[in-house]
Amino acid sequence: MTDETGLRERKKQRTRQALSETAIELFLARGFDQVSVADVAAAVEVSKPTLFRYFPAKEDLVLHRIADHQGEAARVVRDRPAGLSPLAALRTHFHERLDAHDPVTGLNDNPAVLAFHDLVFTTPSLAARLVRYTARDEEELASALLVAGGDELTAQLAASQIVTVQQRIARVNWGRIAGGSSAVEVLPLAHADADVAYELLGGGVGVVYG
Repeated sequence: MTDETGLRERKKQRTRQALSETAIELFLARGFDQVSVADVAAAVEVSKPTLFRYFPAKEDLVLHRIADHQGEAARVVRDRPAGLSPLAALRTHFHERLDAHDPVTGLNDNPAVLAFHDLVFTTPSLAARLVRYTARDEEELASALLVAGGDELTAQLAASQIVTVQQRIARVNWGRIAGGSSAVEVLPLAHADADVAYELLGGGVGVVYG
């Protein structure tokens, strides 16, 4: 990569980040439906066509923030230590993310994180768009599981269950914190919930991937 190419890529990344951060600030302040794509583009001083080159849909301006976790479950399965089963690796990783108060687990009481989760979970179009991100996660996880064993349908069913379980626990954690509990208070409950969930998965998914 030349210096010029590297500079161009860094500029694109800065623009992408500015668009997402500005959009989220505006949505939180005024409401998702009350802010147009044109409003966001104007605030960052770019054109609407430029914005759409970075984000195909208005909802992606928000969900870009979770993109760092896209495919994370698949990476955990692919990179697991020798001798560790896919399900055990995912279970260990999820507990580690809970201890780290990773926002993706719902176990984070930072006001900005809570406001972001509230925006996503209570805006119908964002919740609907999130389904696409979930589907992509399931597809990547299924591909990783298929390498570990089983047939294609088994891998797809297992991936769907695992991703759904992780998202459900995250929603429960977010609900408890939104209800007034602190992340520290919720942490033991979150770990217990995760153990119950993975034990249930172990009775089905674990037959092949446990």
